[in-house]
Amino acid sequence: MAKTKGDKDGKAGHGGVLERSPSHLLHRVLQLALDIYTEESGATGVTQRQFAVLAAVAENEGVTQTGLVRATGIDRSTLADMVARMIAKGHLERQRSDLDARANTVRLTPAGAAVLEESRPKAAMADSRILALLKPSKREGFLELLGEMAASDVHAAEAEPKAKKIKAPKADKPAHKDGKKDKKPKKDKAAKKAA
Repeated sequence: MAKTKGDKDGKAGHGGVLERSPSHLLHRVLQLALDIYTEESGATGVTQRQFAVLAAVAENEGVTQTGLVRATGIDRSTLADMVARMIAKGHLERQRSDLDARANTVRLTPAGAAVLEESRPKAAMADSRILALLKPSKREGFLELLGEMAASDVHAAEAEPKAKKIKAPKADKPAHKDGKKDKKPKKDKAAKKAA
């Protein structure tokens, strides 16, 4: 059987680098989830991120954009652009915060509330289809793990003591022909005294 381009080192199948990479696998799952969401919402529906913003605003009436960043996980500059576009479409409105004159709060407009209500069953169907990819016994644990990961603070995790971090396995040292590992040569006692 001929090796494919991705199978040069014989590791393209089970157990290869990409199959053991959390970042790669999460990216693949995200792409799959977004494709399913797009199929369910249709060409004229809101995107998954727009739905997340509408839902977060509905659940946190008068939320600031900083609060929306925390609630959705969307980076600040992307969120600012999204909110501006959603205001232009008439889905959101911005007001000065009563608590902090420097901050703006965001509220749903009646049109935004209608779009959210129209989108809820489509988002629920997409979520059902995504979870259906797993065995029923694994679905709740999967959601719990995703929730833990989504709620984690990357910068706090980086500051943890090194002993708690998961280390990548080290490659074995080269071995002699007889199977024994190389050892550092011991200095002769006479050579130590001379030094």
